[in-house]
Amino acid sequence: MPTVNAKNPLIKELLAKGVTKEIFSKIWIEGKITKWGEAMGGSEDPSLIHVYTRSDACGASETWAKYLGNKQEDLLGVGVYGDPGLAEAVKKDVLGTGYNNINYLYDSKTKAPVEGLKPLPIDINGNGTIDKEEAFYNTSNEIVDAIATGRYPSPPTRALQFVCGGKPTNKTVVEFIKWVLTDGQKYVPEAGYINLPSDVLQEQLKKLEI
Repeated sequence: MPTVNAKNPLIKELLAKGVTKEIFSKIWIEGKITKWGEAMGGSEDPSLIHVYTRSDACGASETWAKYLGNKQEDLLGVGVYGDPGLAEAVKKDVLGTGYNNINYLYDSKTKAPVEGLKPLPIDINGNGTIDKEEAFYNTSNEIVDAIATGRYPSPPTRALQFVCGGKPTNKTVVEFIKWVLTDGQKYVPEAGYINLPSDVLQEQLKKLEI
């Protein structure tokens, strides 16, 4: 999820209008938009956009790049190692922008964005404003529900999967996967991920049947 410093000089406008995929691409891939005022449709604010990206190979970068129609190596910006490092870089830079998994953007206890960071809303329908149906960034519960119901696009969200060489036959492996799909689901939200719908869980459990 794209992020921005909470004290960005155009923060109110950014949160109200959001940013379209096309503008994100011009910032992250093409480098054609370099000022926050330009990102907001021609505002005269001269503040430069300080772009940060991951220096390490990771799913978050690959998925963010995929949303923009490219690969991780095509992303512009100052490379920072790890999810926590990227979040910290943007928190320290009032003109910074980056991207993070939601468990590094939202506080696990308060459910609100962590101090110093704000999720940068995506103007999905491109109408220049964050409509009611696009306004789901105030808490982690809201964004999780938006992802689960498909209102937030994928990519930049992504599904995580177990990859097996055919149907697992090792009893321990089978029992572990069953646990993940049943009792283990209660630990999913606190780790910053999203519970699978019950019908999907049942479908995956059937694949383990002999």
